[in-house]
Amino acid sequence: MARLTAEDLRRLPPPAKTPADCACATLVCAGWESVSAPPGEPLLQHRGTLRDDADEDPTLTELHEGGTRYESPRAPIAAAYYPFNRCEVWACRACGRGFLQYTEFGGYYVDHRLREIDPALLR
Repeated sequence: MARLTAEDLRRLPPPAKTPADCACATLVCAGWESVSAPPGEPLLQHRGTLRDDADEDPTLTELHEGGTRYESPRAPIAAAYYPFNRCEVWACRACGRGFLQYTEFGGYYVDHRLREIDPALLR
């Protein structure tokens, strides 16, 4: 799958352009939200990844501005930083709205997380 950049993400429509009647409008995830399973086909189409296969140990450093935290809806989306550097990129088949999907693996759990891509937050 193609490795995407922040510029690729900027070309996706902003969440505010999502039609109210679009099936993806029910995905409310301005900040990282846990989901029971990552949504995918047929609602969403896999567009690519932010992972760099050449980097065997991607950073765990997070980028935060203005006092944001990991789960903050206003936290920057920075492809080179955690957890974005481990994300898959999906887009709604109908309206093109973009989503980041990240799966966290803990000792005894798997947590699927989803976040909408707001181009205004890209760094």
